[in-house]
Amino acid sequence: MRSVIVIPARWASTRFPGKPLVPIAGVSLIQRVYERAAHSKRANAIYVATDDERILGHVAEFAGKVVRPEGDFATGTDRIAAALPIIEMIEKEPFDVIVNVQGDEPLIDISSVDALIERLETTPSGMATLACPLETDDEFH
Repeated sequence: MRSVIVIPARWASTRFPGKPLVPIAGVSLIQRVYERAAHSKRANAIYVATDDERILGHVAEFAGKVVRPEGDFATGTDRIAAALPIIEMIEKEPFDVIVNVQGDEPLIDISSVDALIERLETTPSGMATLACPLETDDEFH
């Protein structure tokens, strides 16, 4: 099975405009997320799906794969859905598993993402969410 990680990244966040390009210790947030995703052992490709030329240009500068689907999207999931036909045209093959890694998750545990991909490849669930239980009241609060 073929899998792709797609990272939605938009410029016009109402709470933090331009967040994907903000540097964290000298490296942009979106580059940190992309580089973390690139450590996946199960994903066949990684793409950023963006609405903005600045993000597109920046991802291209660090040699990341990036697409810009046309339209206004209510969610990152909607952006990914619009980006997928473009990505599959570039890759020349469809993907069986599509993983949404949010553009503001620079510390995501990529082994958990790989476990999620494996689960989706081996279980006819169709959809899954990477989550963990809250184990203490302190975590809840």
